[in-house]
Amino acid sequence: MFVSFFPQPKPFVISAVVWSLLLVIFWFFGGEHLGTLLGMPPIDPETAPISPLRFLLPGFIWFYIYFFGGVGVFYLFWAWYAPHRWQIWSILGTGLILFATNFSVQVSIALNAWRGSFYDLVQKALTPPPGSVQAAELYVGVGQFLSLALVGITVAVLNLFIVRHYVFRWRTAMNDYFTSYWSRLRHIEGASQRVQDDTMRFARTMEGLGVDLVSSVMTLIAFLPLLAALSAHVTALPLVGAIPYPLVLAAITWSLFGTLLLAIVGIKLPGLEFKNQRVEAALRKELVYGEDDEGRAQPPTLAELFANVRKNYFTLYANYVYFDVTRYLYLQTDSVFATMILVPTIAVGKVTFGLFQQIVSAFSQVSNSFQYLVNSWPTIVELISIYKRLRAFEATLEGAPLPDIDQHYLERERAGLRPEDQPAS
Repeated sequence: MFVSFFPQPKPFVISAVVWSLLLVIFWFFGGEHLGTLLGMPPIDPETAPISPLRFLLPGFIWFYIYFFGGVGVFYLFWAWYAPHRWQIWSILGTGLILFATNFSVQVSIALNAWRGSFYDLVQKALTPPPGSVQAAELYVGVGQFLSLALVGITVAVLNLFIVRHYVFRWRTAMNDYFTSYWSRLRHIEGASQRVQDDTMRFARTMEGLGVDLVSSVMTLIAFLPLLAALSAHVTALPLVGAIPYPLVLAAITWSLFGTLLLAIVGIKLPGLEFKNQRVEAALRKELVYGEDDEGRAQPPTLAELFANVRKNYFTLYANYVYFDVTRYLYLQTDSVFATMILVPTIAVGKVTFGLFQQIVSAFSQVSNSFQYLVNSWPTIVELISIYKRLRAFEATLEGAPLPDIDQHYLERERAGLRPEDQPAS
């Protein structure tokens, strides 16, 4: 799954993580200010224009140079150390997706700054005496939002275009790799579907989860300092009272609670999804045989196979009921959690409307980043089931034992048992 697209996957991933951490640490402990020597000083959030022009400031230009320089060094090392057919897409393509994701986070920061100034202006306009704010000022504020949103949408659409091509290249790499060993893999149950469908779904799901994870990490890096600064305006939290950095601690605690809760409630789902893929494959395989053999795909056989499908789906639906109830209750509570913890501060009038909007927005960005597993759990469940199916291919090529369920199916096939004799689970 990975060796087909990445050069030496394990050392590659480790080196990518280490190199990324070094670049981030160096940026925050001197690299950002190094641009001053080149006439590109750091950005001052207080004076940066709330418009697309902020992304052309010297500080941003220096970051672009720093980022692509780091990606370029990493690419040149791996191109020399372990040349790979797909290295342009797997390394430079990944770097470009990371850059676009980070740019979207910077747009979110600009929009958060806009909320503070614009909603303070709205509060001033709604406070007597009337006419303290001109309509033109409000139109300017709306125009600032639209200009930033246009930039964000443009970058997001371009990033989606790149990601879709990236996913197809990864699928192509897996397809070429597995089909080159087809003679050794063809005996595995559902082999054709695993090559044709599972490789596509794995690449698409893995890339989606990867982009979301990177976005969450980058959002945390960008918004945690902002949330810590905004904590100075919060007097106390409900129940616990005054504590240091209340907004940061509340976001972390609430997000970890949701993550652990959903992980416990949904622990059975990956295995059920995998079993579901297996009974679907058994039905599909018998239908394919029936296209060429009149003795196959007879109504009793198909009825038995579909009964297995129905049984597994109904079991899956039953398990998703309590998972979905828990998940949606948590997410609905999450939508008002930031406002709830600000009640003591709002009640004593310590924040303006604009500052309230900034705090709620920044809190949501941070808590959503910490809630990566909460938001992605259904997709992770699907990915695990796909991984288990493709893992049978890799086990075969590595000379390792097949996963238990595939080994059981293969033994029954060799014993001459027909599909209707296969157990549902």
